[in-house]
Amino acid sequence: MTLQDILSDIHALEQDLIAFERKYGVRSETFYAAFVSGEEPQDDHWVLDFGEWASVYRTWLARQAAYRDLVQQLQPNAPSLAGLVRVAV
Repeated sequence: MTLQDILSDIHALEQDLIAFERKYGVRSETFYAAFVSGEEPQDDHWVLDFGEWASVYRTWLARQAAYRDLVQQLQPNAPSLAGLVRVAV
């Protein structure tokens, strides 16, 4: 994946996360910590959303890591925007 592909995925995933956060009134990192510790949804209607939310958050975490790794590969010696900035048309 290119840096632009990864960034596009991150933005799309963030929109999904924001929708869940608005719906349930809690940040994704807070939700995910409770979810992975085994906390069950208070309402049976939330089960599918919680499964999807956790999946989106895991994918977001993976894309964040992929972004950091690729940036480090592209700028191995020092932090720089050279070679990273690309204007979308």
